[in-house]
Amino acid sequence: MSLLILAATLLLLTLAGYYMGRGRSVAVSGGSTHRLHSRPQYYGVYVALWCGMPSFLLLALWLALEPQIVEMILVSNLPSSILELSEDQKALVINQITRLALGGIVGGNITPEMEAAARDYATMRQTGFAAMAVLVLCIAIAGLALGRKRIATTLRARNQVETVVSAVMIVASTIAIATTVGIVLSLLFEASRFFTKVPVTDFLFGLQWSPQTALREGQVGGSGAFGMLPLFAGTLLITFIAMCVAVPVGLYSAIYMSEYAGPRMRAVAKPILEVLAGIPTVVYGFFAALTVAPFFRNTGQALSLDVSSESALAAGMVIGIMSIPFVSSLSDDVMNSVPQTLRDGAYALGATKSETIKQVVLPAALPGIVGSVLLAVSRAIGETMIVVMAAGLAANLTANPLEAVTTVTVQIVTLLVGDQEFDSAKTLSAFALGLMLFVVTLTLNVIALRVVRKYREKYD
Repeated sequence: MSLLILAATLLLLTLAGYYMGRGRSVAVSGGSTHRLHSRPQYYGVYVALWCGMPSFLLLALWLALEPQIVEMILVSNLPSSILELSEDQKALVINQITRLALGGIVGGNITPEMEAAARDYATMRQTGFAAMAVLVLCIAIAGLALGRKRIATTLRARNQVETVVSAVMIVASTIAIATTVGIVLSLLFEASRFFTKVPVTDFLFGLQWSPQTALREGQVGGSGAFGMLPLFAGTLLITFIAMCVAVPVGLYSAIYMSEYAGPRMRAVAKPILEVLAGIPTVVYGFFAALTVAPFFRNTGQALSLDVSSESALAAGMVIGIMSIPFVSSLSDDVMNSVPQTLRDGAYALGATKSETIKQVVLPAALPGIVGSVLLAVSRAIGETMIVVMAAGLAANLTANPLEAVTTVTVQIVTLLVGDQEFDSAKTLSAFALGLMLFVVTLTLNVIALRVVRKYREKYD
């Protein structure tokens, strides 16, 4: 709560700096802005940056480093009876002390030494927070005063503000790139450890997936069968079924709302479709398990078909329903952004409404439509809860949508749930699956970009 109050105070000071900078710039120019190098709002942003950036940077740095520093001081002041414990026992004692100091629930025997250390820890944290608050507020006020004092008619406020904004954007993009590189490197590192235990060919071309420890000699798959093909076959099968539902329904819905529906109908239909994206996936899972799967099973029995109680068809259909808003809403927005002059030109040449949509609107909106389909595909590939509840956990290599299958994401979750040893092939296989899923998604994106470049229409 105290941290929120401090952050709110800094925001108020920054906002005050903005208005003070604007007022100061007008006062310096004598009430006429033609003598200023920049508009008054740039001077306001200039003072706000002087007030807010150093203080918020200090606040973030302090919050990141202060707990570690206080914990180091705590460890250095612990009695020798605790310091002589093993590393695991000492870490447990330190955790109990910090929880005790913060008012958490602590189990086990609490000694007087631990209570004294907890009091010292709480005192250091409180003192550190007070010092941080005073220092941050002083820097904010000093920055506000300094920024306001630097305002003059010769100050190029716009240039300096744009330089700071450009630097912030460069830092943000660098963080995004570094995060992506870090994810890829972590996958590569852990996957390379997995491939030292399991041959790459067995993983890429294996037809069985059973990453379990053998319970008896000669158990089939029990010693570890790590073939990825059943998992990717199930993933692609469910994604294909989902896209067979989401793409036609979503695209036709977008065409209707963009080209045929009136404003009143569009105002009602578009929000109703977008509500589907806000329903929790566990609710979709219940719907799939309790309604859709029994419907397909009963229908299959009536037609003398063997339909599993957990099938790829049920999961794919429900995931497709969930993905409809990703296609319809984005495609509708893209088609609405196509200039009306293109439609008027087609009508002037004698084209009908359907011909205009097919030959003018859709080619112009193709990049956005492909992007919406890719977003829906990514959403379907990454879905876990619906697959668990409607398709099961069986890793079957089949193209029959009436049988139970599983997906890559479901197996990754299954492998990493609970206490795991990251030296076993079973746990490391999750990183290998993640790496291959990354490669497959990247390949789909490259193919989609090539399709867009080949078929899209460019209009000047």
